[in-house]
Amino acid sequence: MLETLRELVGNRYAVAGLLVVGGLIGGWIAAFVIERTVGVLVRRTETDLDDKIMEALHRPLVLSVVLFGLALAVDVLKIPDKPHAYTISALKTVAIFVWARAGFRSATLFLQVLTTRAKKNDIIQPRTLPVFDMVFKIVIVGAAVYFIFLAWKIDLTAWLASAGVVGIAVGFAAKDTLANLFSGIFIVADAPYKVGDYIVLDGGLRGRVTSIGIRSTRILTLDDIEITIPNAVIGSSKIINEAGGPQVHQRLGVTVDAAYGCDIDRVHEVLGEVAEGVPHVLKDPKPVVRFTAFGGSGLTHVLYVWIDDAHVREKVAHELHTRIYKAFEAAGLEIPYSKHDVYIKEQPPLRAAS
Repeated sequence: MLETLRELVGNRYAVAGLLVVGGLIGGWIAAFVIERTVGVLVRRTETDLDDKIMEALHRPLVLSVVLFGLALAVDVLKIPDKPHAYTISALKTVAIFVWARAGFRSATLFLQVLTTRAKKNDIIQPRTLPVFDMVFKIVIVGAAVYFIFLAWKIDLTAWLASAGVVGIAVGFAAKDTLANLFSGIFIVADAPYKVGDYIVLDGGLRGRVTSIGIRSTRILTLDDIEITIPNAVIGSSKIINEAGGPQVHQRLGVTVDAAYGCDIDRVHEVLGEVAEGVPHVLKDPKPVVRFTAFGGSGLTHVLYVWIDDAHVREKVAHELHTRIYKAFEAAGLEIPYSKHDVYIKEQPPLRAAS
C-alpha cells in the first residue's frame, strides 16, 4: 500500500489528476460551506439584496477553487514554458470573465435596490439608473481588460499611447456623435422631461416624447408625425415641459375681446359659464376670468381653465372658442373686429370735363 502511494506521488500525471479531483471536491466543499454559513446568515436579514448578491457570487467562488486546482495541476505536469504560460493565462482569463459577469449582476442588483429606496433629492433615481448602470459596466469592462492584459503579460504602455492617438482622431471625426452622446447622458441624468411628456422647443415644435435615447429624442406631433431630434440640439435649446411641475394638470388661457360699451359684468358672467361641462376641464382649480387690457378695438379678457391632459389642449381650446362665440351672440355681446374709419377733411374741387 505504501509502495503504491509512493509510486503515485512520484508520478506527476497521477498527482495532477489528484489535484484536479481535489479542486472539484474543494469547489463542492466551498459551495457547501457558503450555503451552510454565509447563506444562512444572509437569509436572516430583512433585505433580499445580500441574498441576490450572494447568489451572484456563489458560482464564481466555486469556479475559482476549481480553476486554482487546475492551475496547480498544470504546474505539477511541468510542461514546456510557452504552453505552460498560455495555459495559466487562459485559466486566469476564464476566472476574469466569470468575476466580471458576477460584477455586472451585482452592480445591477445594487443599483436597482438603491433606486427603489431613493428619495426626492438623491442622485440615484429611476431616471438616472441607465447612466449609473452604464458607468459601472464601463468600469468593470475596463478593469477586466486590464487584468486580461496582465494575465497574458502584454505591455500596456504602447497600447495606451496608441489609444490616446486613436482617441484624438476619433474625437475630431465624431465630434457631433460625441456631442449627442454626452447630451443624451445629461438629459437622462437631469431629466428635463420624460417619456410621455408634452414639450415645446424654441422653434415652436410641440409634441409628446416617445423615446429618449443616448443619441436622439423622438417626439410625436399632433399630426401623427414622429420627429427625431439630436440630443445636442435639445441640450442647447430652451424646453417648455407642459407636463412638468408638481401637478399633472396645466392651465389654458383663451383670449377674447368685448366691444367698448358692453356691460362688463355681463361679459364676466358669460365667460364664467362657458367652461361648465367642457370635457377635460377641471372643476378644481375653478376657471377664472381676467380683464387684462384696453385694446385698440375692445376690452381684452382671458378665460383661464385647467385641463387634465396636455394632449387635449388644442381640442379644449377649440371647444371654448366655439362656446364663447355662441354665448356672446346669445347674450347680445359684440366681439369687435379690427376696423378703421376714414374722415375726409377737405375734398378737392372738381375739374370740368374737357
